[in-house]
Amino acid sequence: MPECTALLFDIDGTLICSGGAGRKALVRAFSTLFGVDDPIDFSLDGMTDPAIVRAALRRCGAADDAQAIQSVLSTYVQHLPAEIAAAPGYRVYPGVRELLDQAAQSSRCHAVGLGTGNIQRGAEIKLARADLGRYFGFGGFGSDHEDRAELIRLAHRRGAEQLGLAPADCPAVVIGDTPHDVAAARATGARCVGVATGTFTVDQLLECGADAAFPDLATPGAAAAILGPVPPS
Repeated sequence: MPECTALLFDIDGTLICSGGAGRKALVRAFSTLFGVDDPIDFSLDGMTDPAIVRAALRRCGAADDAQAIQSVLSTYVQHLPAEIAAAPGYRVYPGVRELLDQAAQSSRCHAVGLGTGNIQRGAEIKLARADLGRYFGFGGFGSDHEDRAELIRLAHRRGAEQLGLAPADCPAVVIGDTPHDVAAARATGARCVGVATGTFTVDQLLECGADAAFPDLATPGAAAAILGPVPPS
């Protein structure tokens, strides 16, 4: 019997480029709530949404407690649909649709989910423009936990449950574009396949511990690294 796996995909830099829409929606949220221009003057690569908001609140000199973070995120998702719809740079990266179709049709048993720092509603909005949300039956989100390793651990458990298995009997594969994705995979015992469609190169992802890395998901070998080899007919 083939090995069953939980496939946990990051979103930004891995599946899609949102064309800066997420950052713009956050800036609008801070402007709405605090009247500040742009407290998000740092790289967001690999950060969870709550961690981003916490850092920005501190730059504003505002309280960074759970209530304040939730207030910003609630305002953010009000602005996000319009920013996503208007973003001219929004695109799906090469090989994404083909890989997700292959995972859905594979004779191996895969639970296909998300392992993303986006809060769940933000993830849904970002994927909806490209109709990618239909591929994912579960996930671990920034709204589940601020720490990426913890949300990956939760996503793994949910994926295993979808297949009726214990996590120990359903290995996880994390697919992401940043060292944070790699670190979370290593912390949870998952394999990690890096994709250099974000700001980090193949070599950088391998150097920080990815099990494999590719320029994009259309690169020969990427699908096999994630899904396993195609069984003989």
